Amino acid sequence: MADGTLLIRIRAAVPALRPTERRIAELVVGDPASAANLSIAELAARCETSTTSVVRFYKRMGYAHFKDFTIDLTREVTREELATSNLPEVSGDIDRHDSLEGIVSKVATNETLSIADTARALDMDALGRAVALVLAARRIDTFGVGASALVGLDLQQKLSRIGRTAINWHDSHSAWTSAATLNDTCVAVAVSHTGATVDTVEFLAIARKSGAATIAITNFHDSPLAATSDVTLTTAARETQFRSGALGSRIAQLMVVDCLFTGVAQASYDESMAALRNTYTVVHDRIVHKRG
Repeated sequence: MADGTLLIRIRAAVPALRPTERRIAELVVGDPASAANLSIAELAARCETSTTSVVRFYKRMGYAHFKDFTIDLTREVTREELATSNLPEVSGDIDRHDSLEGIVSKVATNETLSIADTARALDMDALGRAVALVLAARRIDTFGVGASALVGLDLQQKLSRIGRTAINWHDSHSAWTSAATLNDTCVAVAVSHTGATVDTVEFLAIARKSGAATIAITNFHDSPLAATSDVTLTTAARETQFRSGALGSRIAQLMVVDCLFTGVAQASYDESMAALRNTYTVVHDRIVHKRG
C-alpha cells in the first residue's frame, strides 16, 4: 500500500461508492483525526450503517485489515498537520459564522492541501507522455466549462508565449466543430474536475475520433473524461460546500497546467526561452511608466 495516499484515494473514489460507503468516506475525510481513533463498531454507528459496510469500505480502499487502515489514516493526519504547520489552526468547512480571518485561513489551508495532494498523486509517467504529445503537436486545442474554462485558457496563453500554436474554445459548439477538424498532428486538452461534464467529454471524444491525441485533466481517474483520453493527469483537489467557486479544484488544475507547461518549455529550452524573452519585451515596452 502506498504510504500517505489514503485520503486522496478516498476522495477520488467517492462518486463510485454505494450510499452507505459514501457516508463512511465523508466522515473519514471530514474528520480523519477522529475517525482514526474509532473502532469498526463506532465508525459504523457514527455513519448509521453496519460493520459489514465498514469492512467492505476499507477493503475497497485496498486494506485487508481495519488496523492497517487506521494506521495509514493516522499517518495522513500527521502529514497534513506538517503541511499546514505554518498556517493558522482551523477546522471544518466554511460556515455562515466564520469571520473574514477564518475564511482566509480555511481557504489557505484548503488550497495548500489541494496543491500538496496533487503533487503527491500526479503520475510522473503520464505527465511525461503529455509533455511529449504537446511537444510533437502542430496545434493544441484546449476546452473546459465554467471554472475549468479558465484553466484551459491559462494553458493556451502559456503555450502561445513559447511559440506553440494553441487555441482555447469558450463555446461548446465551436469546440466540437474544431475538434472534428483535428488530425494525428494535433492534441486536444480537456479540463473537468468531475470528469463527467457532458460538453467536455464530447469535445475530447470528437477529437479522439478525428485522430488527435487527447489529454484529460480531472480529479477522477475512473471518470468518462479519463476513459476518452490517451493521457490522464489527475488532480487531488479538496472541495468545500462552496463548490460553485471551485476553490480546491481550480488551484489544483492550475498547478497541473503549470507542470505541463514547464515540462514543455524545459524540453525545448532554447526555443522557449527566446520566445519568452521576446514576448516579455513586447509587453514590457508597452507599460506606461510613471513620470517623476
